[in-house]
Parts: sequence; C-alpha cells; structure tokens
Amino acid sequence: MSEAVARFVDLVRGPEPPLDEAALALAAGADPDLEPERWLGELDRLAAGVDSLPALVRRLFVEEGFAGDTGDYGDPRNSLLPEVLTRRLGIPITLAVVCIEVGRRAGIALEGVGMPGHFLVRVPHSGHLLDVFDRGRRLDRTDCAELYRRATGSTAPFGPHLLPRVSTREILLRMLENLRAAQRRRGGPADREWVLRMRLALRSDADALVELGEVLAAQARWDEGARLIAAYLASGDQPPEVAERLRRTAAGLLAHLN
Repeated sequence: MSEAVARFVDLVRGPEPPLDEAALALAAGADPDLEPERWLGELDRLAAGVDSLPALVRRLFVEEGFAGDTGDYGDPRNSLLPEVLTRRLGIPITLAVVCIEVGRRAGIALEGVGMPGHFLVRVPHSGHLLDVFDRGRRLDRTDCAELYRRATGSTAPFGPHLLPRVSTREILLRMLENLRAAQRRRGGPADREWVLRMRLALRSDADALVELGEVLAAQARWDEGARLIAAYLASGDQPPEVAERLRRTAAGLLAHLN
C-alpha cells in the first residue's frame, strides 16, 4: 500500500475520525505531497467572523463563491477536498464537508444527511435542511421530495427514512464511491487502486475486491490480486455464490502466472 492509503487505513481503524482530517487523508491518495495544515488553515480562514447560519451561508456561497459543478459533475476533482477549496466547485457531499467543517469552527452545529441521490446538510434535531450544491438554498420536506425524485427517478413514497443523519465513515464511503465511479470513466489503474483500497478499508465486499483484483491485473500484479482474494475468503463465511465468484476470480489471476 502507498503511504497515503496506509495513513487513511490507520485513521479509520480507530474511533470516529475527525471529518476534516479524514477527508484530507482521503485526498492524499491523489496527491501524496498534500500538506493537511494548509487546508485546515483555509477552513479556519473561512470560519473567521462567522457567527450564525445565515452568515455561514453568505460567507461560503456569496462572498467566497462556492457552487455546485453543473458543468462537469463527474470530474474527480469534485470529490477531493483541497480541489474543492481551490476551485470553489464541488458535488453535494464535498461541499457539505466544507459547510460542516467551517460551521464547526464557527460554533454552528451541522450534520450530513445521506438522502439517496443528493447529499444534504441539516441543523441537528430540526427540519432546517440546506442544499449546498445550490448555494445553500433552504429546503422543506416538499423540496426534498422533488429533489429526491429528480436525482433518482424513484416514485416511491418519500419520508424521514430517506433523510438519515450519516456518520463520518459513511460520508467517506460515499465520497469514495463517487471517486470510484469517476475513476472508472477517466482514471488509470493506479488511480483506481488507491480508491478501492481505501474503500475496502471502510467496508469489505466482494464487488470492490473483484474490481481491485482487475485493477491489479491491469498492472500485471496477478499474484498480489490472488493473495488479496484468498485472504478475504479465509477471513469469514461468504454465501456460496459469492465465494465461488471470488475463487474463479483468483484462479483467473493465477492463470496468468502459468
């Protein structure tokens, strides 16, 4: 593993990690020379003088010009906190990280809301929801339902179960899933590898493991991929169809060594 991946794995193994530090540890996968102190200082600067939620929204989305990237939503940079802080563009979840962390520094409690299809921010224990992709627009339940249907195409009944508070680990997982999709379209094997390794550190599953095996195979690292899958198979019971799929994948990787 690269040093960046190892640091990320160490951070998420312990208690719930600080959101700002964890998001920067994630971004170090794309930039091993990243200096966290620089970006923590930028979050401090953004919070200076903010004393209310309206002031926070004004600071970020009026004075500083943060906005959702409607021109190139799938740009991998939109999932990396330093890039969002530099370009003032992002997707809902990374803009939410900026908003939550600037708010925390200013003494304004906010939480991430994992609505399917579109991440939101909420004042805890209230119905006060913000769409940070739309410059901090305040949403009511009807607005959320419309946004949910537009984002997902679902016609299922909308309710509070679709507006859950999410943990830091769940935020990181969703960020990595966004990067995983973006790097499939635009990245090379090495770009996808660090994303998948971080993703698997948060939650192991067969699909991500098979994809990592494919990424390692693309770099002619067949034996390494087969060993990873064998270790996963040895770590616990999988459903028979999942175990068989993994064994076939490992055998395919080892076949390249014959």
